[in-house]
Amino acid sequence: MDGQFYRIKRLPPYVIAEVNAMRHAARQAGQDIVDLGMGNPDRPPPQHVIDKLCEVAVKPDAHGYSQSRGIPGLRRAQADYYARRFGVDLDPESEVVVTMGSKEGLGSLATAITEPGDVVLAPSPSYPIHTFGFILAGAAIRAVPTAPDESYWQALESAMSDTTPRPRVLVVCYPSNPTAETVDLAFYERLVAWARENEVWLLSDLAYSELYYDGKPTPSIMQVDGAKDVAVEFTTLSKTYSMAGWRIGFTVGNRELIAALTRVKSYLDYGAFTPIQAAACAALNGPQDVVEENRAIYHKRRDVLVESFGRAGWDIPPPAASMFAWAPLPPQLVHMGSLEFSKQLLSEAKVAVAPGIGYGEAGEGYVRIAMVENEQRLRQAARNIKRYFASLGIEQAAAE
Repeated sequence: MDGQFYRIKRLPPYVIAEVNAMRHAARQAGQDIVDLGMGNPDRPPPQHVIDKLCEVAVKPDAHGYSQSRGIPGLRRAQADYYARRFGVDLDPESEVVVTMGSKEGLGSLATAITEPGDVVLAPSPSYPIHTFGFILAGAAIRAVPTAPDESYWQALESAMSDTTPRPRVLVVCYPSNPTAETVDLAFYERLVAWARENEVWLLSDLAYSELYYDGKPTPSIMQVDGAKDVAVEFTTLSKTYSMAGWRIGFTVGNRELIAALTRVKSYLDYGAFTPIQAAACAALNGPQDVVEENRAIYHKRRDVLVESFGRAGWDIPPPAASMFAWAPLPPQLVHMGSLEFSKQLLSEAKVAVAPGIGYGEAGEGYVRIAMVENEQRLRQAARNIKRYFASLGIEQAAAE
């Protein structure tokens, strides 16, 4: 046996893993690394959520198999969230399913609805599961840009007229991971109309729904009349409530897609641990002040990042949402490419970021910076980067 497995061969090298391995080795060697690479929240979940987890976990009947599609109370809690936040009515029985994070939901739905040879439209640059979930399921990917301008619509029209077979699925992600771009409700209205006309399923990843800044809440595609005819949306508690490791997310919307996802999941898992689902109910149904508090903290970190890195000589556009900044390489260092730049930033400045090439070819020339360290550490990172730039003869032209 040669170990050459079909689906594994379809996966390219995961270049971000190279930087992760370097970061791990540096920390093992005792180096102080300011880790802005992975979008892993550094704040704890709300105390009442942890208390609910502990309360339910001590019950002797809480440790059996759970429900793959989620316990009824959690599906109701997610439907109530959509009603509060977006004014959208969802049927918890047929239009909501609990997933083990939005990543698992995307991957399982790709398995459910994809035939070998299908063409899927996915953003570029994109979070890896938006493409590789479908590649693993046997699909071919055609990239569309993330920028929500007229070039986006031109790319969609070109894809529909030039591609054989015609694309069946379009993945969208706003606020975008990694670019942090946002859209308004008018964009979603146009998108739903396009999808209905072209008979394309829409999969919307709304993982960063609550991390928006400057008083501009992010919309949901489900707010559009007729969205349920063609779309589902993925959300997660990971960022909103700092519960990334708990692996609780949701898929809501079109009943046909929800049914397909639910059926595939029933063959793959028995659902998340029941005490975790009960605690997730407490997060959604309980006090929401922690959501605003987290938003304010990330907002402040964004401002500190942009200001301090700018003074170090690196101009970074302030993101309108998400926990990431999408930073163009300094002009003097573009020749390095994003992977080599990320490696040097780690080895020379002790700052870890994610190379843009890890999010697709369109990510080259950028790095993704996660705002997952406190303001003091962000300023420390800026000082380290300033010294690194100085060693290369790069002055603070960007800040002058």
